[in-house]
Amino acid sequence: MSTRSQSQHGRRRTANRHTFTYLWQGVVAVLLMTAFLMPVYWMITTALKTTADTFAVPPVLVFQPTFEHFRAVYAEGTVAKSLVNSLIVATAATALSVLIGAPAAYVLARFNFRGKSDLWFWIISNRFISPIVVALPFFLIARDLRLLDTHLALILVYLTFGVPLVVWLCVDQFRAIPREVDEAATVDGATIWQVFFRINLPLAMPGIVVSAILAFITAWNELMFALVLTRAEARTAPVEAANFMTGFGIRWGPMMATGTLIVLPVVIFALLVSRNLVRGLTMGAVK
Repeated sequence: MSTRSQSQHGRRRTANRHTFTYLWQGVVAVLLMTAFLMPVYWMITTALKTTADTFAVPPVLVFQPTFEHFRAVYAEGTVAKSLVNSLIVATAATALSVLIGAPAAYVLARFNFRGKSDLWFWIISNRFISPIVVALPFFLIARDLRLLDTHLALILVYLTFGVPLVVWLCVDQFRAIPREVDEAATVDGATIWQVFFRINLPLAMPGIVVSAILAFITAWNELMFALVLTRAEARTAPVEAANFMTGFGIRWGPMMATGTLIVLPVVIFALLVSRNLVRGLTMGAVK
C-alpha cells in the first residue's frame, strides 16, 4: 500500500472515530435531557389535565388542556400569598448574601491574615451540612426569639447557606483580577474601599451576578426550613404546594399547578440570563 493510500485510510479512520464520538455524545445528551425534563413535563401536563385524565390507565398523552386546577388555586388565595412571601424572602436573603459575601470573598482573595485557612474552611463547610441536621436547633432558636412564622426568621436562616455560596463563587472571580490593578490604584491614592468598589467590584460583577442568581434560586426553592419555621403568615410557595398532601389524599391537580407556578418564573429567568450565567461560571477558570 502506497503512502498516499495509507494517509487516506488514516484520515477515514479518524473521521469515522470522530463521527462515532459525536454520535455517542449526542445520544448521552438526549438521554440526560430526557431524564431532567421528563419530571417537568409530567408536572405541567398533570396541571393541565382533568382529574379523570390524570388517573387514566394507560396514561393519556393526548388530551384537551384545562385550567380548572389553576382557577382552583387562584380561588383559594393562599398560593398567591405564598408566592409573594417567597419573593420577599428570596430577594432579601439574596441581597444580604451578596452584601456580606462579596466583601468577604474580596478579603479572602486579596489579603493574608492569621486564621485565613480556618475561616475559609468554616465558610465552605457550611455547604456540607444537611438541612435536616440543623432544622430542630433553628426551630428552637426561632421559637425562643419569637421569630416563628416571620419573614425575618427565613431570611436569617437562608443567609447561612447564601453567604457561603456567594463567597465560594466570588473568591475565584477576585483572584482572577491582577493584583497590579490594586497596586496601581493604591499608588494613585485610592483607599482599600475605593479599590474594592470602583475597580474590583465592576470587574468581578459577572461572578457576583451568578452567585446572586444561584442564591435566589436556592432560597426560592427551599422547603425544609420553610416547613419547620412557618405556619400561615410567612408560608412560602414550596410549603403551600406540599400542603396539598393531606391525610385524606393528595390533590394532584392543584399541587402540580402550584408547582408549575413556582418553576415557571425561575425557568424563564434562567433562560434570559443563561449566557451571563455561563460567562460568570467560567470566569477565572483559565488564567
